Amino acid sequence: MSSLSSRFYTLVFALFMSCMMSLLMSGVITFINTGLDAGFWMRWLRAFLVAWIVAFPLVSLIAPLAHWLTRKLVKSQL
Repeated sequence: MSSLSSRFYTLVFALFMSCMMSLLMSGVITFINTGLDAGFWMRWLRAFLVAWIVAFPLVSLIAPLAHWLTRKLVKSQL
């Protein structure tokens, strides 16, 4: 398996993070708001897609700031 150049790190991170968080959060919120019935899976899928469309660009923009803040807050072991 070939790997991508490190210049794509933030974009790939944003893709994975936004996808996982949108999937999990939309599932929990859909379940809390509507319960588990026959239409749950389609409501969850729709909620996930809407959440991911919003989350991906936001994470892409916010990830560098979050990394910078983390580096400032956490002491380096070097």
